[in-house]
Amino acid sequence: MKTLGRQLLVELFDCDRDLLNDATLVKQALLDAAQAANATVVDAVLHKFSPYGVSGVVVIAESHIAIHTWPEYGYAALDIFTCSETVNPHLIMHLVAHRLSAGSCEATLVERGLVGRKYPVACCVE
Repeated sequence: MKTLGRQLLVELFDCDRDLLNDATLVKQALLDAAQAANATVVDAVLHKFSPYGVSGVVVIAESHIAIHTWPEYGYAALDIFTCSETVNPHLIMHLVAHRLSAGSCEATLVERGLVGRKYPVACCVE
């Protein structure tokens, strides 16, 4: 069955806490990973929280890369969504994990927008 996109949900554990709290470094890591994975960057917005933590999104022509960090736990949640077969979400995951010095990671790939599916399993519309 054809899908409209792929979403890679990534848990990054045991990351360098200082790196997770550096919005400039996190932004550059996402931009570099997007470029290396053949994504077309449209815009990037990241916000540093006080006293710690970074959240942000890189909008790519093919969809988005989002991140939320919890430096106090050495943890980051990374969300990579692409509607293009030419963008490699696994490469983005590996490059960001490396830049944040992740000790380990877990990833779940979700196929989005199953074309031709007639009956949804569950529906939120009543």
